[in-house]
Amino acid sequence: MRMRPTLTWTPGTDLPPGTTDPEPVADALRTGGVLVLSGAGISTESGIPDYRGEGGSLSRHTPMTYQDFTGSPEARRRYWARSHLGWRTFGRARPNAGHRSVAAFARHGLLTGVITQNVDGLHQAAGSEDVVELHGSLDRVVCLSCGVLSARRELARRLEEANPGFSPVAAGINPDGDADLTDAQVGDFRVLPCTVCGGILKPDVVFFGENVPPGRVEHCRELVREASSLLVLGSSLTVMSGLRFVRQAAGAGKPVLIVNRDATRGDRLAVTRIALPLGPALTRVAEGLGVTVEDAATA
Repeated sequence: MRMRPTLTWTPGTDLPPGTTDPEPVADALRTGGVLVLSGAGISTESGIPDYRGEGGSLSRHTPMTYQDFTGSPEARRRYWARSHLGWRTFGRARPNAGHRSVAAFARHGLLTGVITQNVDGLHQAAGSEDVVELHGSLDRVVCLSCGVLSARRELARRLEEANPGFSPVAAGINPDGDADLTDAQVGDFRVLPCTVCGGILKPDVVFFGENVPPGRVEHCRELVREASSLLVLGSSLTVMSGLRFVRQAAGAGKPVLIVNRDATRGDRLAVTRIALPLGPALTRVAEGLGVTVEDAATA
């Protein structure tokens, strides 16, 4: 299924309106060769907020930048205190119907792969395999000095021991796992070093102001080259890390389909945008294709 997407938007005009008909997604999946690109919107139904949707966290939260994290011990203290609290919420999150539908499509051979901008691991928890984590994963921690990777759960255990009784109530949790805490709530939270070399520990995620590793980007570009179409799920495509793959697919004449309730930066390059909640929309598509979506107890 290769066709030049219809460009229905030009500079200075509104973006094209969305539709509530998910049939184009079903058509693409019937053809096969679909590559999924997912964003924070697919995880909102699991209790993890979006950045830019209705009530998005960017209205009240400035994400940690790589420059601040590496340049300031106080910034690292604030980050690790907030992230340690947020990690507890992420640990309780479970895949929703959107994640489970994507896994079901993959099991039926309808997808060529999944690229996710999320760091929550919910695609894998739903059963998707070979997921490319474009921005990394909160499940891992990396030492900025020696490069050793370690499990986040082990650092969480160490932080619990080093900060007994730390249990402030956060104003909110963000898609990057960073909780909203005041400086008073952060207090004298104790940050721990790498157990191998004593270096600075950082979650193995791409912070704002940090580049996605070039090898990972090229791997994603190759997936786009191999795909017949690109299905964007729950991403506003505001940042270039995801938008570049939409531009690549559209430039190669491959249809781009977007499922997102709000307008996105990629709408003008898409053949359609389905303005529906992801879980119900993908469940409806799966039912139409005769694809069984496992429930939360068996996923």
